[in-house]
Amino acid sequence: MNDYVGEIISEIPKIDLEKTESDITEFMKSKVNESKTDGIVVGLSGGIDSTLIAYLACKAVGKKNVFGIIMPSATTPTEDKIHGIEIAKILGIDYTEIAIDSILNEFLMMTNLEENDLAIGNLKARIRMSIIYYYANQKNYLVSGTGNRSEILIGYFTKHGDGACDMEPIGDLYKTEVYMLSEHLDIPPEIIKKPPRAGLWENQTDEAEIGMSYDLLDQILYLYTEKDMKNTEIAEKLSISADDVDMIIGKIKRSEHKSKVPEIPQKTIL
Repeated sequence: MNDYVGEIISEIPKIDLEKTESDITEFMKSKVNESKTDGIVVGLSGGIDSTLIAYLACKAVGKKNVFGIIMPSATTPTEDKIHGIEIAKILGIDYTEIAIDSILNEFLMMTNLEENDLAIGNLKARIRMSIIYYYANQKNYLVSGTGNRSEILIGYFTKHGDGACDMEPIGDLYKTEVYMLSEHLDIPPEIIKKPPRAGLWENQTDEAEIGMSYDLLDQILYLYTEKDMKNTEIAEKLSISADDVDMIIGKIKRSEHKSKVPEIPQKTIL
């Protein structure tokens, strides 16, 4: 993984944390009201993104109208499962825990394909989202996504898995801004400080899979998407290899289909 020693997020403007918190909670509340639903379902992974969403959801619609679902598998770090339960208890929200290994194994037993970590990881994400939507339908709740801007831009999510949701409240926040808002809301430091990971396979971490730290990733994304800088300019400004910048730009371009409605060819009128 690239070792970045530059000044962290020095180029990204500081966000107004109070206003951002207010805007997001009002957004979540309005989406529930507009859809005439009764609350919000959140998949609690024990990580910082889903924890932040749970905190914001409680502020938006009240803890009685937020439901958490913890869905561990054999590759879920025990610490993450414990943190998911702790957050539900701290917030005072109703929650359930559903282990997904039996569902996963049943599916895999029906296939004759060679096992692949990435494919199985994506399957886990899709199983979890199916469970979340079942509960949302039963309770007349909306499903809140937990994706941040950094992940969405590079396609670091599973299509029709954790990328499936009714709203993305923190979708405009870079990962480094997620940390800032989490600290502002006094989210437990043990959740903020642990390495981001999806637990989709053994010893998986976000930054190792992406190929660099979120601090560096966010700098590249900001300069490329918001300042319209070229790859060589970004590399020079951040004192990194142009190959590292090209790698991230490649991820952005290859994953654009993940954030779009499937394309439809136009019919021809006689």
